[in-house]
Order: sequence, then C-alpha cells, then structure tokens
Amino acid sequence: MAESPYIHRDVSWLSFNYRVLQEAKDPTVPLFERVKFMAIYSNNLDEFFRVRVANHRNLVRVGKKTKKKLDYDPKATLKVILEIVDKQQEEFSDIFQNQITPELQNHGIYLKRRLDLDEEQQVFVEEYFHQKMLPFVQPVLLLRNKIRPFLNNAALYLTILMKDKTTQKQQYALVKLPSDHLPRFTELPSPKGEKHIILLDDIVRHNVSFMFPGYEILDTYSIKLTRDAELYIDDEFSGDLIQKIKVSLNRRHVGPASRFVYDRAMTEELLDLLRETFELTKLDLLTEGRYHNNFDFFKFPTYGLDHLKNPEFPPLPHTALEKGKDFWKTIAKKDRFVHFPYHSYESVVRFFEEAADDPQVTHIKIIQYRVAAVSRIMQALIKAVKAGKQVSAFIEVKARFDEEANLMWGERLEKAGVVVNYSFPGVKVHSKLALVRREEEGEAKIYTYLSTGNFHENTAKIYSDFGLFTADTRITSEVARVFSFLETVKVPAQDFEHLMVGQFNLRSGIEAKIDREIKHAKNGKEARITLKMNSLQDPQMIEKLYEASRAGVKIKAIIRGICSLVPGIKGFSENIEVVSIVDRFLEHARVFIFHHKGADEIYLSSADWMTRNLSYRIETTFPLYDQEVRQMVLDMIDLQLNDNVKSRIIDKKHSNEYRKDGEDMAIRSQVETYFYIKRMEEG
Repeated sequence: MAESPYIHRDVSWLSFNYRVLQEAKDPTVPLFERVKFMAIYSNNLDEFFRVRVANHRNLVRVGKKTKKKLDYDPKATLKVILEIVDKQQEEFSDIFQNQITPELQNHGIYLKRRLDLDEEQQVFVEEYFHQKMLPFVQPVLLLRNKIRPFLNNAALYLTILMKDKTTQKQQYALVKLPSDHLPRFTELPSPKGEKHIILLDDIVRHNVSFMFPGYEILDTYSIKLTRDAELYIDDEFSGDLIQKIKVSLNRRHVGPASRFVYDRAMTEELLDLLRETFELTKLDLLTEGRYHNNFDFFKFPTYGLDHLKNPEFPPLPHTALEKGKDFWKTIAKKDRFVHFPYHSYESVVRFFEEAADDPQVTHIKIIQYRVAAVSRIMQALIKAVKAGKQVSAFIEVKARFDEEANLMWGERLEKAGVVVNYSFPGVKVHSKLALVRREEEGEAKIYTYLSTGNFHENTAKIYSDFGLFTADTRITSEVARVFSFLETVKVPAQDFEHLMVGQFNLRSGIEAKIDREIKHAKNGKEARITLKMNSLQDPQMIEKLYEASRAGVKIKAIIRGICSLVPGIKGFSENIEVVSIVDRFLEHARVFIFHHKGADEIYLSSADWMTRNLSYRIETTFPLYDQEVRQMVLDMIDLQLNDNVKSRIIDKKHSNEYRKDGEDMAIRSQVETYFYIKRMEEG
C-alpha cells in the first residue's frame, strides 16, 4: 500500500493561521474586528517563529548523525514554511493598505504618514518627540566589522540610510523605537469630525534628522529580530526542574535569532550589511511591509464606535448554579454543564469561593496550567487555607509563555500555606480538574469540576470551552485518584474505568473505541465517529482513523488548528470529512463521540490528538452520563457540523474554502450556540 498521506504539522498550522487572516479580509466582519484579527494573525506568527521555527533552525545546525535520526528534512521544511509565510505577508500588507486603511477612512479615521502631515501636525509630532521620546531612542552608527549592537527580542528598530553632508559618503545607522515605553498609536490634531492617527514608527521617522545632525537622511527601513523562546526543558528527566525554568526564563530574551523581519523596500546593500552585522543566514530573513509588531493593533483606538465591533454577547448566568441557594445540593442533584464564553464563568469561581467559606468543606484540590494575573480562584484558595482547610495545588510550570506567572502564583500560594506540587520532569500535566471534599451527615462527599479549558477568568471570556460539575462517584472517585497520583507519584492500585488518563489508558482507550467502530463497520452495522479538537497530528492515531475509514466508519471532525490528516483520499480517507471554524471566539473544546451501536459514548477532554498530549502529558478525558448534558453537547456539535458561514473545508489543497451547503438558512454556529443557551437558561 502507498505511504499514508500526512501533512507536516507546521504547514498545517500556517493554513490555520491563514484562516485567521481570512477573517481580517472578510468584508462582513465588523471593521475593528478585522483589525483585531490582523493582530491575532501577527501574534500567532510571532509565537510560531519563536518556538516552532526556532526548533527547525536548531535542527538544521545539528550534526549529520543527529539529522539521520529525524524522519524529515528540517532545512527543506524551513524553506517551505518561509515560502508560505512570505506569500501570506504580501497578502497581509495588501489587506491592510488596500482594504483596512480605506475602510477606516470611510469612517473618518486616518492613519497618517510623516509626508502627509500638515504644519500643525508636524509641530505636534516634533514636540511629542522631544518631550516624550528623546530619552528612550538609542541612535547607533553601523560600521562594518566595528560596531555590532545587540537587538532586543521583538523590539522595533529603524535602520537609516543617510549621507554625510561634508564628505558626501553614504552611512547607515540604527535607532530603537520606544514602543516598550510609549503607545504605538498617537492621535494628532485633527479636523472636526475626523480622527488622525500616527504610528510611533512614523514619529521617529519624522524626527530622525534631529538625532543625526550633519547628515542628510535619504530613507528609513524598519527591522525586528525575533529570538528563540523554546525552553528546551520538556524532556528533562533529572535535576531541579523549577530552577532550570527560572534560569531559562532569564535566557529567553537573549536566545539565537529565529526570524529577522525587514521592510521589503530595503536596499540589497543595507540588507547585506545587516546580515553580516547580526550574523544572519538567508533562512533567518523574512520580508514584511513598512510596519512590524502588528499585534499592537490589539490596542488600536476605537473611539467608542461600537457599531464597528461585534454585537455584545453578555455572558449568561447558569441559573441553577449561580441563582441556587444551596450550591452543593444543586450539583448533587444532577450533573451541571457549562459552556464558556456563552455562560458566565461565575459558576466556576463560586465553586472555589463557596468551598472556602463552607465550614463543612475539608479539602480543596486544583490543577493549574494557566492562571490569570488577577484571580479570584487563587484568592479563594488562600482564603480557604486561612480558614483551616487542606488545600493543594498542582502547578504546571512548563506552560509555555506562562511559566513566570505560574511560578509567581506558586510562591504566593506556598507562602499562604497551600501545599504546592510542581511539574514532573519530562511530563506536562495538562488536565483541568478540581475537587472539593465535604463532610455531609458524617460521611465524606466529593464534588468535582472537569473542563476542557484552564482555570483562567480572562481567557474564559474568549475561549470556547466545556465544563462539567458532578458528584457522580463513578467520576469523582477517579478524579481523586488522579490527584493522589500527582501528589505522591505512585501509580494508582486501581485501573481507571470511566476516565481516560494520559500516562495510563488514554491512547489505548481511544484506540479501543475506534477498533470497536471498525468491528461494527466490518460486520455491516452502522459505525460513526465524531471528533472536535484543536489539533490532530499524532501519526499513530491518524493511521487508526485511516483504517477506520477504509473499513467504512463515517468520520466527521471539527479541527480548529493543526490537521495532519488528509481527508477525501482514495484508499485512505474517503469516509472522513474535516472542517475548521474560526470566528469571534476561539474554539478550544475537545469532544469525542463514538456511535457504539446507537448508544453514543460522549467524552470531553483536555487532550488534543497530538503525540505530546497522548504520550507525554497527564491529560484527562471524561464521559458524559447525564442524558440532558449529553443531548446539549450533541446539539452543539450538530450546530457546528452544519455551520455554513464560518466553517472552512480542510483538504489537501489548503485552500480553506468556506463550506456552503446550498441551504437558504445561514447557520453561524457560535451565534446559534449563544441563543441556544439563552433559550435554555431563560426557558
């Protein structure tokens, strides 16, 4: 049989990020939301280069023996990545210049360049520079083989082409833009009814001549260096892991180059000088437009023009959990399902605050992967300790880009008296679990909260996640077993029968359920699998899905991001359909549904089907037993499978075509989900 079709994860990820860019160029998306999607695209790409591309570059540099052990050519992959990104960057610039900018002008908002300023605006810009910017700019002459300045990670710089007025010799210089001290966007004096805005970059451009008296300024070009942010600690199996992370955090801003971005209008001579000065290779270079760090468009001023934003979807209270007098009795009565950001996050916060105040609660346990800087949940844990309760928190300090915040909270909790356990060397703990033990009528009762998303009050406003409150002993006893393992590092004496847990039965459990559907299909019975997740990359699991497809199992998948599986290929995946939904909220929930002869087995999970999740993390996949909860999840998945507005077709072409089903009725699943929950809570 031919080799199974497989898309490299990073090529697939770039296709996902293009879906974000599609939102920026969609004229039906409100204008300021389009600006925000440009920021999201840029922010995503920055992280991608700091982590994934940095990894490829490092593999290019390793010895031949190491390269032979790889199952791909990192240099060839890097070239493909740079070609794709270069093409996307050209489209990004076109969208900004020819779509976004004119549309802003239609609403009286003008982005002014230095050559467009009237006399009053020029005076304003010069005064602003001297009063607020002059202490922060750092002008440096660039002399070949003599001066080699250090470029800060992701900082903005202007390179300057100029001519000595006396000798007429051409010279180059470098100026750091103080975007870490001052806002990127500044409002200029404007005609009545208009808003004129200038970028920080162009304020510096206008005032460059003040910094270099004696020189004639010929042109300026922007540059930025992104540095390797990978901590290289995921596979550490010995030593003081916490200390290693603290040391690595200090190194993060001085790592090797992972991307050197420059204005595509830059001269070849200047680019050669910069390559030599900063010891860059061709594979380090990437062209962009006039401006970099476009994630700053998150802070673009909106002047109260709310009609240019998405209509508000105020989070809906979970009536039973938030309005009920007895919080614990509400959960004990039946399982309670929450869906953020449509539901308010207040029910999760109340879980911890009620536990902290309740004299009958004796224990609180939580796994914390990412935590908000200001967190009522963390404050509730501290309050609970002061009230004499036994509180323990497992904190994952390898949560990329959140290591520092997690360490800070770990130290604060420890000082308050919380028992804090940290990461295992070599293994990430990615489960999203919490447990409360309560004394009721002389007996201990356990209440648990299981989720697809983090305990993070801020991301809960924009990430679409599922959560379950339950007192069902089939689940609570096994959640307690997970916590016991994390605290003692001792393998539980009993196997997991209801939960599928990473490092124990997660991969084997999922494969067994796929095998069961394969068996049904081969026996001529109906066999179906429905999946929803962020990423599908694990080769072994993809091969299992191909096997299921060949056997006749009908597979439908909703994959937001990476999808290394290729649908619709004869002999492999004729029975597999994959779509991706990118909309105002970030789809983050994981759902696995197995037909099981009509008695659907429905699981929610913290785990994507990536090798790291299935083999190297503590993940938790949990079943839904309550019939009402099961039906709600089936209804919501059905809405997404029928989305014909924001759903894109995933195929080998990476064309990201919008899914059109020929129906007259437009179904935008996120909007429909909000009103589904609104009807449910108000009905």
